[in-house]
Amino acid sequence: MSGVQILAFVSGLAGLGATIGATVSNEWRATSRASSVITATWVLQGLWNNCAGNAIGALHCRPHHTILQLDGYIQACRGLMIAAVCLGFFGSIFALVGMKCTKIGGSDKSKAKIACFAGVNFILSGLCSLSACSLYAHRITTEFFDPMYMAQKYELGAALFIGWSGSILCIIGGSMLCFSISGSFTKSHSQANYIYNGAASHSHISSSPRGKAKSVNQRPPPDYSNSSRTQHFDKNAYV
Repeated sequence: MSGVQILAFVSGLAGLGATIGATVSNEWRATSRASSVITATWVLQGLWNNCAGNAIGALHCRPHHTILQLDGYIQACRGLMIAAVCLGFFGSIFALVGMKCTKIGGSDKSKAKIACFAGVNFILSGLCSLSACSLYAHRITTEFFDPMYMAQKYELGAALFIGWSGSILCIIGGSMLCFSISGSFTKSHSQANYIYNGAASHSHISSSPRGKAKSVNQRPPPDYSNSSRTQHFDKNAYV
């Protein structure tokens, strides 16, 4: 199980790195070359910046100067990605404490609970990242395939694919951590049953000789009727 937990931790950590990279990236969407007349320039947009580049290699970025006037889906994606990063960070910390190969965290049962909690954090992190990327991609595809949308159309950026990959890695790592603790609870339960059965059999064995000794030490009461008959026979003999 230690190898499974190490693999789950590496998967969750890689997913966290991909989630952070997708969050800070400026390539959530890019201008579509099919609808652009001038293909020597393009526009990239992310959650935090708008960037414009050209064929020479120059890239100029401008942050979003407003928060309240942003579209609702962008604000929702910001919140989901920040939550995904925070959950993944705490999941990594708890996974380090809860893994069997580390010497911190207390007993095996408590470490198993911590590892399960870390797995839940990784799964929630992956779900948040998956929801944010899917929501952003749905908005892009809706605008792209809408024939009545006359503004600039965009295509899916590289950050979306990075975010999807990171979310899948986080979900896989969290699931592996949660399933890896089943052996610990089964082992502790079997040990408890063995200790209980051993104690019960030991008490039964230790109580049996005492009962036998007591029955051996008990002597039958003297039979006074036989002695009185003997004395009476002796008196008749003398007479």
